[in-house]
Amino acid sequence: MADKIRWGVLSTARIGRRVIPAIQASRNGEVAVVASRSLERARAWASQHGVPRACGSYEELLADGDIDAIYNPLPNSMHAEWSVKCAEAGIPTLSEKPFASDAPEAQSIVDAFEKHKVPLAEAFMYRFHPQHAKVKEILAAGGIGELQIINSSFTFPISDEANIRLSKTLAGGALMDVGCYCVNLMRFMTGEEPERVSAFARIGERSKVDETALCTLDFPSGVLGCFDCGLRSQSQHTYTLKGSEGMITVPQSFVIDKAADAIVRHRQGDSYIEHIIPAVDQYQLMVEDFADALLTGRPPRFAPADAVDNMLVVDRLLAAAR
Repeated sequence: MADKIRWGVLSTARIGRRVIPAIQASRNGEVAVVASRSLERARAWASQHGVPRACGSYEELLADGDIDAIYNPLPNSMHAEWSVKCAEAGIPTLSEKPFASDAPEAQSIVDAFEKHKVPLAEAFMYRFHPQHAKVKEILAAGGIGELQIINSSFTFPISDEANIRLSKTLAGGALMDVGCYCVNLMRFMTGEEPERVSAFARIGERSKVDETALCTLDFPSGVLGCFDCGLRSQSQHTYTLKGSEGMITVPQSFVIDKAADAIVRHRQGDSYIEHIIPAVDQYQLMVEDFADALLTGRPPRFAPADAVDNMLVVDRLLAAAR
């Protein structure tokens, strides 16, 4: 490797419209090749995003000797198969969330990368935005007293019935697509795994997946979490932390425009502070962290085992909803 990581992108998934520009803008990476099951589609995608090469199959990408890392944005049901193949090919991989179709699949991915001693990370981009570090800083300083309740919401409406998020075969559903963020956020803020969970869901008559869900998490420290997620509701992505002496609200918590400043609202007693966090591209921060890990030989910031633990909670919530 030189001073930049050469990335291969495994598919022309829509999320690539955010991640590919982030890699291209990063200080330590560049997209070298994109793959699709259709060479024509791969070439069109490569031309549109300024990628120099295209492959007409995923196998061809894995056999390419001129890449240092792979970004895997395939449908949820395909994450395990192709991430494991990346491990077997000895290629470090950043895999989209949710990590797999379920926790056993997630563990099989981690096992494969450990066996082949290859770096691996889950692409939860929101964790790299500094607004959440500010929240944790306020918490650690006792800014809201004892943390008691976490509320979160991540919803948006899907109008295209062919959207893969509405496919049971492709491991779609609200919990898998957006609820996993709320779960991860609560685990991230508490540093704990929930002891008990409950969930209610509305299953689509046509899709057969959970299109709306309301879930609760009970953590060992006594913190209670409640979140809603949905694929048919008005767009919202926010969270609030309530404590014995105050509260913190993050009104734009998971998806935030790279040109927009973020806001963290902190109320303690009668005191109110609005922290303005300068605009960043959280996708760029994520890919730069992974590239730095490869260039310096350190582990990625978030361990792969966290992805398995997150899937375990999602599995429990889906079981509770059923």
